[in-house]
Amino acid sequence: MDTPAPGLGRGMALLFAVSCGAVIGNIYYAQPLLAVIAGGFGAQTASLGFIVTLTQLGYACGLLFLIPLGDALDRRKLIVALLGCSVLALAAVALSPGLAWFAAACAALGLCTCAAQLLVPFAASLAAERERGRVVGTVMSGLLLGILLARTFSGLVAQMGGWRLVYWLAAAVVLLFTAILARALPGDRRSEPLRYGALLASLLTLVRVHPALRRRSLYGALAFACFSLFWTGLTFLLSQPPYGYGEAQIGAFGLVGAAGTLAAGGAGRLSDRGHGGRVTTACCLGILLAFGLLWLGGRSLAALLAGVLLLDICVQALHISNQSVIYALAPEARSCVTTVYLVSYFLGGALGSGAASLAYAHAGWTGVCLAGAGLAALLQLARLTASAEETDPSERLGEASA
Repeated sequence: MDTPAPGLGRGMALLFAVSCGAVIGNIYYAQPLLAVIAGGFGAQTASLGFIVTLTQLGYACGLLFLIPLGDALDRRKLIVALLGCSVLALAAVALSPGLAWFAAACAALGLCTCAAQLLVPFAASLAAERERGRVVGTVMSGLLLGILLARTFSGLVAQMGGWRLVYWLAAAVVLLFTAILARALPGDRRSEPLRYGALLASLLTLVRVHPALRRRSLYGALAFACFSLFWTGLTFLLSQPPYGYGEAQIGAFGLVGAAGTLAAGGAGRLSDRGHGGRVTTACCLGILLAFGLLWLGGRSLAALLAGVLLLDICVQALHISNQSVIYALAPEARSCVTTVYLVSYFLGGALGSGAASLAYAHAGWTGVCLAGAGLAALLQLARLTASAEETDPSERLGEASA
């Protein structure tokens, strides 16, 4: 379906990256604001962890039912349409009169925000084969920075003007990028578009035919479960003694995570050179070690900051490495490959968010860290038990060029 790509200029790659970051932030603005939103609606802070879960489930539904259309329709038109719907959903969140409306609007926002994941395979399709890892790494770094800096942005804005202002400003930003992308993105014609039913059926075929896709989807789901569990639980920790931070201070922790994302940006280049397997192994171990530091962070700010940095570097580098692998599997069906991987990824994130609320309610910060360590141990076990003969495509390319 995709035509061979001559390459993607750095300016265009940067536009893809910034756009992804601006859009994906929509589903993370609420995380550092759980305490203030709960107070506004008269609810318990820990009980609002379900909002993050619900938003991620909406996002997973968008990935499953809307992203496959990227292999059948003009991706430029589809992206612009979904971004327009995101603007409406952000306005609905800002206007929420009660918790039920807020929850429903967040689910709808998650559904529309899947537009960010149409941009990633679109960029991969436009990139030349020799630069695909670098391009995916650049775009994913923008997306992951958006995830983390969304917390900083929402915390600062909410401290100054309340949580509703966060969503009004976000709506303005998304509207701006909708206009920019409508003009800047190239057309994306399909010579033989598949029917929607055939697209959904092809998802099962991809899962059955490609062991690397199954394996990388499992890695991604477990890693993002750890990531989402931590960031949801962190709000509960920092809003209570011994920290007692406000929204801006909690949101500022996203800057630490952003530094980790920048450090992880080299994972795509390492995958291009055939070292994707080594990156994966190191990241799986690093995520497990991070939860030891994070547990100490219940009383030590230095340990907490070190744990945040290690966790984010490993989760982001693993994600970039995963995508470098899966985009080499089926070039004609990259949107569907994205769907399989990211539905798994964000179902893992929803699991982690829900687990954070339960763990904190029953055992506080120690419970959150134990739950995270358990998920990280499963990830490490999955990596260790991967069959030696199931070599990733990126590793084969590296061996061939060595």
